[in-house]
Amino acid sequence: MKRGIRSPAILLGFAFVGWAFCAAIMGVLPPLIGMNAALVVHLIAGPIAFALLALAYQRRVGDYPPLTAAVVFVAFVIVVDFLLVALVILRDLAMFRSVVGTWIPFLLIFLASWGAGAWGRRRIQNTEYRRQETEWKRR
Repeated sequence: MKRGIRSPAILLGFAFVGWAFCAAIMGVLPPLIGMNAALVVHLIAGPIAFALLALAYQRRVGDYPPLTAAVVFVAFVIVVDFLLVALVILRDLAMFRSVVGTWIPFLLIFLASWGAGAWGRRRIQNTEYRRQETEWKRR
């Protein structure tokens, strides 16, 4: 389903919004509620945010299929976490030793993005098919 000019910048913009949301959680919450509680919030809220972003992307833009969008989302998060957070801000790669803080969220972000994007795309295709079917019946 092609609806417009493929724009990697738009897809990366959606990925940035998701990453910024997760970064805000991990930047703001640990001093307020403790690191363990912040990790739990991040583990739950991050994938939900990316699922909503994937759904919005497929509904509004949809230039790339759900699997591609999910790969771009998680790749963006991994690259920015490595280059900006680990190397520049923390100056330490210890965050990548945390399964709960890093690897499980990466996996869940991928799965949630892919699943929500695929569901959203299927709904769009079904709606478009029903619309065309109704038009054919009217003729």
